[in-house]
Amino acid sequence: MSESYDDISRRTLDHYEHNARAFFAGTIDHDVSQNVDALLGAIEAEPPFTILDLGCGPGRDLKTFSALGHKAIGLDGCAKFVEMAREFSGCEVWQQDLLHLDLPPVMFDGIFANAVLFHVPSAQLPKVLGDLHAALKPGGVLFSSNPRGHNQEGWNGERYGSYYDYETWEGYLTAAGFRPLHHYYRPTGLPREQQPWLASVWRKI
Repeated sequence: MSESYDDISRRTLDHYEHNARAFFAGTIDHDVSQNVDALLGAIEAEPPFTILDLGCGPGRDLKTFSALGHKAIGLDGCAKFVEMAREFSGCEVWQQDLLHLDLPPVMFDGIFANAVLFHVPSAQLPKVLGDLHAALKPGGVLFSSNPRGHNQEGWNGERYGSYYDYETWEGYLTAAGFRPLHHYYRPTGLPREQQPWLASVWRKI
Protein backbone atom coordinates (compact mmCIF):
# COMPACT_ATOMS: atom_id res chain seq x y z
CA MET A 1 0.00 0.00 0.00
CA SER A 2 1.50 3.32 -1.06
CA GLU A 3 -0.35 5.32 1.61
CA SER A 4 0.13 4.89 5.34
CA TYR A 5 -2.91 3.99 7.41
CA ASP A 6 -2.68 7.37 9.14
CA ASP A 7 -2.84 9.06 5.73
CA ILE A 8 -5.93 7.05 4.85
CA SER A 9 -7.59 8.03 8.12
CA ARG A 10 -6.63 11.68 7.70
CA ARG A 11 -8.02 11.88 4.17
CA THR A 12 -11.31 10.32 5.22
CA LEU A 13 -11.62 12.65 8.23
CA ASP A 14 -10.84 15.64 6.01
CA HIS A 15 -13.86 14.76 3.91
CA TYR A 16 -16.08 14.94 6.98
CA GLU A 17 -14.42 18.16 8.18
CA HIS A 18 -15.20 19.85 4.87
CA ASN A 19 -18.76 18.52 4.69
CA ALA A 20 -19.78 18.55 8.35
CA ARG A 21 -22.80 20.85 8.06
CA ALA A 22 -24.14 19.11 4.96
CA PHE A 23 -23.68 15.72 6.63
CA PHE A 24 -25.62 16.89 9.68
CA ALA A 25 -28.47 18.22 7.53
CA GLY A 26 -28.56 15.02 5.50
CA THR A 27 -28.58 12.55 8.40
CA ILE A 28 -30.37 14.30 11.28
CA ASP A 29 -33.73 12.78 10.32
CA HIS A 30 -32.47 9.22 9.66
CA ASP A 31 -34.44 6.71 11.71
CA VAL A 32 -31.97 4.36 13.39
CA SER A 33 -34.29 3.42 16.26
CA GLN A 34 -34.03 -0.24 15.22
CA ASN A 35 -30.27 -0.06 15.80
CA VAL A 36 -30.59 1.81 19.09
CA ASP A 37 -33.11 -0.77 20.31
CA ALA A 38 -30.85 -3.64 19.19
CA LEU A 39 -28.01 -2.35 21.36
CA LEU A 40 -30.06 -1.43 24.41
CA GLY A 41 -32.12 -4.62 24.26
CA ALA A 42 -29.02 -6.80 24.41
CA ILE A 43 -27.44 -5.16 27.47
CA GLU A 44 -28.04 -7.23 30.59
CA ALA A 45 -26.87 -4.67 33.18
CA GLU A 46 -29.19 -2.53 35.26
CA PRO A 47 -29.98 0.83 33.61
CA PRO A 48 -28.97 3.54 33.24
CA PHE A 49 -26.22 2.28 30.95
CA THR A 50 -22.90 3.88 30.11
CA ILE A 51 -22.79 4.01 26.30
CA LEU A 52 -19.96 4.94 23.95
CA ASP A 53 -21.23 6.33 20.65
CA LEU A 54 -18.26 5.50 18.44
CA GLY A 55 -18.03 7.79 15.43
CA CYS A 56 -20.84 9.87 16.88
CA GLY A 57 -20.78 12.46 14.09
CA PRO A 58 -22.79 15.59 14.91
CA GLY A 59 -24.51 13.95 17.89
CA ARG A 60 -27.90 12.69 16.70
CA ASP A 61 -27.71 9.34 18.49
CA LEU A 62 -25.93 10.75 21.53
CA LYS A 63 -28.98 12.93 22.09
CA THR A 64 -31.25 9.88 21.77
CA PHE A 65 -29.32 7.82 24.31
CA SER A 66 -29.17 10.75 26.72
CA ALA A 67 -32.90 11.43 26.37
CA LEU A 68 -33.54 7.78 27.28
CA GLY A 69 -31.73 8.37 30.58
CA HIS A 70 -28.38 6.76 29.82
CA LYS A 71 -24.92 8.21 30.26
CA ALA A 72 -23.77 8.68 26.68
CA ILE A 73 -20.23 9.63 25.69
CA GLY A 74 -19.37 10.39 22.09
CA LEU A 75 -16.15 9.85 20.17
CA ASP A 76 -15.18 11.09 16.74
CA GLY A 77 -11.99 11.89 14.86
CA CYS A 78 -13.50 14.91 13.09
CA ALA A 79 -12.99 18.09 15.11
CA LYS A 80 -16.08 19.80 13.68
CA PHE A 81 -18.25 16.80 14.51
CA VAL A 82 -16.92 16.81 18.08
CA GLU A 83 -17.81 20.48 18.48
CA MET A 84 -21.23 20.02 16.88
CA ALA A 85 -22.01 16.90 18.93
CA ARG A 86 -21.18 18.61 22.21
CA GLU A 87 -23.44 21.52 21.33
CA PHE A 88 -26.30 19.44 19.93
CA SER A 89 -26.41 16.69 22.55
CA GLY A 90 -24.98 18.29 25.66
CA CYS A 91 -22.93 15.12 26.18
CA GLU A 92 -19.23 14.60 26.77
CA VAL A 93 -17.46 13.99 23.45
CA TRP A 94 -13.88 12.85 22.90
CA GLN A 95 -11.82 13.58 19.80
CA GLN A 96 -9.88 10.42 18.89
CA ASP A 97 -8.80 8.76 15.66
CA LEU A 98 -10.13 5.21 15.38
CA LEU A 99 -6.62 3.97 14.62
CA HIS A 100 -5.28 5.47 17.86
CA LEU A 101 -8.02 4.89 20.41
CA ASP A 102 -7.27 5.65 24.06
CA LEU A 103 -10.28 4.33 25.94
CA PRO A 104 -10.75 3.70 29.66
CA PRO A 105 -10.73 -0.04 30.37
CA VAL A 106 -13.91 -1.87 31.37
CA MET A 107 -16.03 1.29 31.38
CA PHE A 108 -18.92 0.79 28.98
CA ASP A 109 -22.06 -1.35 29.09
CA GLY A 110 -22.48 -0.86 25.36
CA ILE A 111 -20.69 0.55 22.32
CA PHE A 112 -22.77 1.90 19.44
CA ALA A 113 -20.72 1.77 16.22
CA ASN A 114 -23.25 2.94 13.65
CA ALA A 115 -21.79 3.45 10.15
CA VAL A 116 -18.21 3.90 11.35
CA LEU A 117 -16.12 0.72 11.56
CA PHE A 118 -16.18 0.20 7.80
CA HIS A 119 -13.78 3.16 7.54
CA VAL A 120 -11.07 1.13 9.31
CA PRO A 121 -8.62 -0.54 6.89
CA SER A 122 -8.92 -4.31 7.28
CA ALA A 123 -5.31 -4.67 8.44
CA GLN A 124 -6.05 -2.34 11.36
CA LEU A 125 -9.43 -3.81 12.28
CA PRO A 126 -8.18 -6.45 14.77
CA LYS A 127 -6.46 -3.77 16.85
CA VAL A 128 -9.50 -1.49 16.82
CA LEU A 129 -11.82 -4.33 17.82
CA GLY A 130 -9.39 -5.28 20.58
CA ASP A 131 -9.50 -1.71 21.90
CA LEU A 132 -13.31 -1.79 21.94
CA HIS A 133 -13.36 -5.20 23.62
CA ALA A 134 -11.09 -3.92 26.39
CA ALA A 135 -13.30 -0.85 26.95
CA LEU A 136 -16.45 -2.92 27.51
CA LYS A 137 -17.47 -4.34 30.85
CA PRO A 138 -17.68 -8.14 31.06
CA GLY A 139 -20.76 -9.19 29.10
CA GLY A 140 -20.95 -5.74 27.48
CA VAL A 141 -22.44 -5.32 24.03
CA LEU A 142 -21.05 -3.99 20.76
CA PHE A 143 -23.46 -2.94 18.03
CA SER A 144 -22.15 -2.33 14.53
CA SER A 145 -23.77 -1.33 11.27
CA ASN A 146 -21.73 -1.19 8.07
CA PRO A 147 -22.39 -1.08 4.35
CA ARG A 148 -22.16 -4.71 3.29
CA GLY A 149 -20.16 -6.04 0.36
CA HIS A 150 -18.00 -8.89 -0.86
CA ASN A 151 -14.91 -8.20 1.27
CA GLN A 152 -13.48 -5.51 -0.96
CA GLU A 153 -11.89 -2.29 0.30
CA GLY A 154 -10.55 0.95 -1.08
CA TRP A 155 -11.49 4.51 -1.87
CA ASN A 156 -15.11 5.46 -2.52
CA GLY A 157 -14.72 9.07 -3.57
CA GLU A 158 -12.93 10.85 -0.72
CA ARG A 159 -13.67 8.19 1.88
CA TYR A 160 -11.95 4.86 2.49
CA GLY A 161 -14.13 1.86 3.19
CA SER A 162 -14.03 -1.90 3.79
CA TYR A 163 -17.17 -3.76 2.78
CA TYR A 164 -17.66 -7.20 4.33
CA ASP A 165 -20.17 -10.01 4.06
CA TYR A 166 -21.52 -11.39 7.33
CA GLU A 167 -19.26 -14.46 7.44
CA THR A 168 -16.08 -12.42 7.15
CA TRP A 169 -17.31 -9.84 9.65
CA GLU A 170 -18.16 -12.61 12.11
CA GLY A 171 -14.63 -13.96 11.75
CA TYR A 172 -13.10 -10.65 12.76
CA LEU A 173 -15.44 -10.22 15.73
CA THR A 174 -15.09 -13.72 17.13
CA ALA A 175 -11.31 -13.50 16.81
CA ALA A 176 -11.48 -10.33 18.92
CA GLY A 177 -13.35 -12.11 21.72
CA PHE A 178 -16.99 -11.40 20.87
CA ARG A 179 -19.90 -13.81 20.68
CA PRO A 180 -22.57 -13.17 18.02
CA LEU A 181 -26.06 -12.44 19.30
CA HIS A 182 -27.92 -11.64 16.08
CA HIS A 183 -27.69 -9.71 12.84
CA TYR A 184 -30.06 -8.19 10.31
CA TYR A 185 -30.10 -6.12 7.14
CA ARG A 186 -31.42 -2.60 6.61
CA PRO A 187 -33.67 -0.93 5.61
CA THR A 188 -36.23 -3.42 6.87
CA GLY A 189 -39.00 -4.78 4.68
CA LEU A 190 -37.10 -4.62 1.40
CA PRO A 191 -35.60 -7.33 -0.84
CA ARG A 192 -32.03 -8.19 0.17
CA GLU A 193 -30.53 -6.47 -2.87
CA GLN A 194 -32.12 -3.24 -1.63
CA GLN A 195 -30.70 -3.64 1.90
CA PRO A 196 -27.17 -2.21 1.75
CA TRP A 197 -26.57 -2.18 5.52
CA LEU A 198 -25.46 -5.12 7.66
CA ALA A 199 -26.24 -4.61 11.36
CA SER A 200 -24.92 -6.99 14.01
CA VAL A 201 -24.92 -7.32 17.80
CA TRP A 202 -22.10 -8.91 19.81
CA ARG A 203 -21.37 -9.72 23.44
CA LYS A 204 -17.96 -9.52 25.06
CA ILE A 205 -16.98 -12.99 26.20
